[in-house]
Amino acid sequence: MGFITENWMLLTLVITSGLMLLMPTLTSGGASALGPSAAVNLINREKGIIIDVSEADEFSAGHAGGARNLPLGELETKLPLAVKNKGLPLILVCPTGARARRAEGVAKKLGYERAQALAGGLRAWKDANLPIEKA
Repeated sequence: MGFITENWMLLTLVITSGLMLLMPTLTSGGASALGPSAAVNLINREKGIIIDVSEADEFSAGHAGGARNLPLGELETKLPLAVKNKGLPLILVCPTGARARRAEGVAKKLGYERAQALAGGLRAWKDANLPIEKA
C-alpha cells in the first residue's frame, strides 16, 4: 500500500497511457472495421453485397462497382426486400463512412449479423483504385 501512495503519479501515468492505447479499439468497434481489400475478399469469396446508403444524387455521382442504393433513411424498410438472405455479408458504404456505421447498427438490428461498414467510405474505396460507377 505504501508503494501506491508514494508512486501515485507513476501509476496514473501508466493507467492513462494504457487507456490511450486501447481507445482506438474501443471507439472503432474493434475488429468490425472493414478495409477495401477485406471487402473485396468478402465479395469474391463469400458473395458479399455492397449496399450504398448514400442519397440518390450522391449515388448517381459515383458509387462502388456493383453497389445497390438503399438510402439510410429507407434502409429499415427496404433492406429486407432487397437482401433476403441474412447470412450473406453486407458491405455498407457511404462517402465518408459515418452513415455506413449507423447503417451497420440498423442492419444488425434487422438480423443481418454479417453487416459491416467500409472504413473510410467511398473515399477509401477510390484510394484503393477499386472500380467506381456513375449512374
